[in-house]
Amino acid sequence: MPASPHAGLALYTPEQMAQVDHLASAIVPVATLMENAGRAVARAVRRFMRPCRVLVLCGPGNNGGDGFVAARFLAEAGWPVAVAELAAPRAGSPAAEASARFEGVRVPFALAEVERADLVIDAVFGAGLSRDVTGLAADLLKAARKVVAIDTPSGIDGATGQVRGYAPHAAMTVTFCRFKPGHLLYPGRSFMGRLVLADIGMPEQALAQVPCGLWQNAPGLWNLPEPGPESHKYTRGVVSLCAGQSMPGAARLCAGGARAAGAGLVRIAAGQDAPAYRLGAPGLVIDDGPLESLLSDKRRAVWVCGPGLTESEVAETLPALLSAQKCVLADAGALSAAAGRPESLKGVAVITPHSGEFTKLFGAPGVNPPDSVRKAAVRINAVVVLKGASTLIAAPDGRLAINDHASPALGTAGSGDTLSGVIAALLAAGMPAWEAACAGVWLHGEAGIQAGSWPIAEDLDRYLGPAREKATRLQQEYGEMCRRSLAGSSTLG
Repeated sequence: MPASPHAGLALYTPEQMAQVDHLASAIVPVATLMENAGRAVARAVRRFMRPCRVLVLCGPGNNGGDGFVAARFLAEAGWPVAVAELAAPRAGSPAAEASARFEGVRVPFALAEVERADLVIDAVFGAGLSRDVTGLAADLLKAARKVVAIDTPSGIDGATGQVRGYAPHAAMTVTFCRFKPGHLLYPGRSFMGRLVLADIGMPEQALAQVPCGLWQNAPGLWNLPEPGPESHKYTRGVVSLCAGQSMPGAARLCAGGARAAGAGLVRIAAGQDAPAYRLGAPGLVIDDGPLESLLSDKRRAVWVCGPGLTESEVAETLPALLSAQKCVLADAGALSAAAGRPESLKGVAVITPHSGEFTKLFGAPGVNPPDSVRKAAVRINAVVVLKGASTLIAAPDGRLAINDHASPALGTAGSGDTLSGVIAALLAAGMPAWEAACAGVWLHGEAGIQAGSWPIAEDLDRYLGPAREKATRLQQEYGEMCRRSLAGSSTLG
């Protein structure tokens, strides 16, 4: 089975990685992968930490086996290392073999030992946590001065990023092969510290046999459309916005985002309120005609409905857009108007709720936001963008991307209106809805990063052009990396 072109961005749940491990064992001995994992941990510790007294806390499973290997390599490098076992590994297991190969100092799994250590390597539990971390294990991890976690900090659910019982805030987390959702989802992401992804020689054949519908959002997962020498404003795409009477600023911000993201033409359907919008940017077209006549223009395929609209204004505009079979991005007022009856949004292409709007539409995301967002996308048959520290982008077919490329600076009024415009511009350029939403979220995040610590929403437009340039460069680099990888696979047969 050939590898997906997006394989390097794939995220695997702990359950999926267990399947990969099982398939890989028929190709590469588990002990070999464990040796590679432990060596990678020791290498990362030596690279980023100064020599100090190290205590490795080992659980009974493969995570503990990785810890034994890391302890052995650190000891061979001259570091003062001791190992404490929560429980002995199962006899005959790869972890037991790793334990037997460690000939260094062993100490009790006790608080006094942790207090003597400068650095604790957490190899107690991995990402596939099945119960809360409490009792002695939690007490020892709480007492650690500095923690390096293997796979994930014990107590972080690798599938959801939720904290189960107690979890230490690691200075560094070393994981293997592919990231897991819990590495990118909050609150888990805030417990990882420096996040290191190590290649341990996992066979690509094993990875390819486990279908993946979850990705880290980045250039290469999608490719931005680039205008050619004969492109013009209509081939680049037209974005139209429904304007409201009382909040013209939201529509202006949305329009600015669309223009800065590359739309060929942006038009605001303002109707009788047109005078309130004519003082905007000179490149905007303000329409004062009735909506019905504007919808007859086939070039105006993409519409944004919601920013700056009241619920009554949404009731007048959204049904008309859907009846005309337009590609609609619904946000803000359109989401408020649908609170408690999300099925009224069926027919739109993309919705972009924040957590409060999502909760009013579908209920709280709960302890498994990825699952909740996927179900929401299926329920209304549209792409759902749940905005947040780790934005989730779900398609009705089950695809899900997690975006961790953003800045807290985006938490300012109007930033979401800009995002709606960015996604709409990409829709108008011909990108499919899920890819447009993923790309728009990343570009918006990059603009926020480039804008610095305290931007206002109006500032973001200036950085969307440079964000597109960076995305184009990164997607080219990713494509070249994939080509080299495929060439190497072909050479190896």
